[in-house]
Amino acid sequence: MTGDRSPVAGLLLTPGAGAGRDHHTLVAVEEAVAPLPVRRVDFPYRLAGRRMPDRPAVAVAHLAEEAHRFAEELGVATERLVLGGRSYGGRMCSMAVADILPAAGLALLSYPLHPPGKPSSLRVDHFGDLHVPVLFVSGDRDPFGSPEELEQHSAAIRGPVTTVLLPGAHDVKGRDLEVGVAVRTWIAGL
Repeated sequence: MTGDRSPVAGLLLTPGAGAGRDHHTLVAVEEAVAPLPVRRVDFPYRLAGRRMPDRPAVAVAHLAEEAHRFAEELGVATERLVLGGRSYGGRMCSMAVADILPAAGLALLSYPLHPPGKPSSLRVDHFGDLHVPVLFVSGDRDPFGSPEELEQHSAAIRGPVTTVLLPGAHDVKGRDLEVGVAVRTWIAGL
């Protein structure tokens, strides 16, 4: 996957709001895509030992810095990186790509379309600004967005969208291997 003919040279992964870079799902994805280079990163609030997630502007700027650093180490442009992560982390990656960061694609795991029980508080305004391939891997009973809501709102994305639904809720508990395989298969097809 890392050869000159592949558009993807690396994968940058981010955790959900309540976890760190060593979250078991992110580790499983890294193992599944090997030997593709992977960088798992924490957000500034986590690095500072705080519990409250960063505001989007802070998280997006941090992601842009991390992606540029990773791309430079790999000797490529950020257009050769896939960005992604779980929940909050995936959301911040999608906002970064919509706003300021060229990328090869987005791997969004358990994307939080809205807070549980608040379907009118959508987190999708930037979807129309996404022009890259996007992978969604979600639980079929995710309270942050049903499969029907995901299908409805992802239609605004201008790049090709792939959705993989797994049995489970927001954490798709016990499905790390399947999440990793979904990401590996999708990247191989880019």
